[in-house]
Amino acid sequence: MIRKVRKNNQLREVTIIKDYISHPEGSVLVAFGDTKVICNATVTEGVPSFLRDTGKGWVTAEYAMLPRATHTRNQRESKRGKQDGRSQEISRLIGRSLRAAVDFEKIGEYTITVDCDVIQADGGTRTAAITGGFCAMHLAFQCMMKQGMIDEIPVTGMVSAVSVGIVLGEPLLDLEYVEDSMADVDMNLVVKDCEDIVEIQGSAEKAAFSRQLLNDMLDLGFAGLEKLTEAQRKV
Repeated sequence: MIRKVRKNNQLREVTIIKDYISHPEGSVLVAFGDTKVICNATVTEGVPSFLRDTGKGWVTAEYAMLPRATHTRNQRESKRGKQDGRSQEISRLIGRSLRAAVDFEKIGEYTITVDCDVIQADGGTRTAAITGGFCAMHLAFQCMMKQGMIDEIPVTGMVSAVSVGIVLGEPLLDLEYVEDSMADVDMNLVVKDCEDIVEIQGSAEKAAFSRQLLNDMLDLGFAGLEKLTEAQRKV
């Protein structure tokens, strides 16, 4: 059976703890149920070469799954000598999502790097990383304001993300690992201010899906994102 406790349209318990690590300019621990991700935002002077002398800043992200975040121990990427394809793809997704909410002309030539380290995985690690990563980035901007590095918070909206899918023919919100592993359709939805779509990643894992099922998943996702955005505002 799926969802013995939660309803199909119900998020897992969401927790966002700010200042989880004391050293970064911005830090949170975000939990979507049993999925837990530490998001740290670091501010450094300078920007990539393509932005040098433009007066604009930059936001980038890195994602990693720590050993024993899952049922078996995965090897550290530093041990392998390179980042695997999945980590690269998710890192780029997080970076794109966060950049959609930033006015780079208001940062100056600083780079904000958001590190998202999964310490426990139970599905939805990338959506938790985006949701928590936004909070860490915003806290870093607040730190820059206090230090006189910027004149205003350069955020143009709030970005959050959630997973949706079709499991046993039914649309489900915020899939756990066991639900995700048996899903006919898996989709990740990234939205700004609960209105504007930043990115949709969706595919038929086992069976093609109709336009109506797509609309049903979008409706579930947007309703869940409103609750996630409220959790972000509290942080």
